[in-house]
Amino acid sequence: MLAHKTLALVIGLMLAIGIASVLGWLLMIRMPGESHGAARLLTKGESALRAELIAHVQKLGGEIGERNLTRFPELQRAAQYIEGELRGTGWTVRRDEYEVQGKSCCNLEAELRGASSEIVVIGAHYDSVVGSPGANDNGSGVAALLTLARRLARSHNTRTLRFVAFVNEEPYYFQSSQMGSYVYAGRCHERGENVQAMISLETIGYYSNESGSQSYPVPGLGSLYPRTGNFIAFVGNVASRSLLRDALGEFRRGAQIPSEGGALPASLPGVGWSDQWSFWQHGYPGIMVTDTAPFRYPHYHAASDTPDKLDYDSMTRVVSGMERVIRHLANPTR
Repeated sequence: MLAHKTLALVIGLMLAIGIASVLGWLLMIRMPGESHGAARLLTKGESALRAELIAHVQKLGGEIGERNLTRFPELQRAAQYIEGELRGTGWTVRRDEYEVQGKSCCNLEAELRGASSEIVVIGAHYDSVVGSPGANDNGSGVAALLTLARRLARSHNTRTLRFVAFVNEEPYYFQSSQMGSYVYAGRCHERGENVQAMISLETIGYYSNESGSQSYPVPGLGSLYPRTGNFIAFVGNVASRSLLRDALGEFRRGAQIPSEGGALPASLPGVGWSDQWSFWQHGYPGIMVTDTAPFRYPHYHAASDTPDKLDYDSMTRVVSGMERVIRHLANPTR
């Protein structure tokens, strides 16, 4: 009996230490969001950015629609559209190809060489889950990728910038060796490339001011983070906490939308649910910028994930803030 009590005490102590460790990580990285009040009107430049975002989302999530290996012609159309848009704004595009089920799949890479060997990767997956047109998931992320690439096409930077559209992020390839970003990150590792930061743009189009609109994957997070889903989230694993703090701090210096951040254990549901996971597997720091769709968006992975569901004003404010972040990461101060 004493042995059982001792074992129970040890297990209880281990659980308490584990919970304390998770809370410690949260409190170490969590930077409380500021009160933004009523959002100002978009500037003329931001209105033009908004129009670009709408056009890209409408093309991917409206005209092309569901795009994956079960809808391979549509997946190819999406790749051709992305490649054409990048080339049209001055980028040279490299197709990073590999084969899945006898079909040639490709990641699309646009690179702007910097003065050093250090690399910043900005990525978004362009496939959608089976049964969904994927306007938010992830037409919104690809729209941001294309818009940011256009604005940074002629920039001069210390670090090399790469904008990469990834294939096969969704099931049945999610977190597998056939996931596009896993293939890409693995090839970066094989070449010994010095990737200093990876940013995954993942579902950034849905926001709600309704109380209780934000949920969380595990109990306790709701006591540390807002219950209203009107913010953009910066999410990383614990090893990427320095990158997360740097990116989130820069975002807040100019952004006009609430933001939250967390460097969390990768085992928590949602933390590794995008392409940054692939970079973690190869030893690279990475973060996800997201509206936390699985915990907020009513149309997540549904046939109703269509372009009319998105908040393009908030999305514009996020993308505008991310331009600042990318310029900062590409030109770090030592």
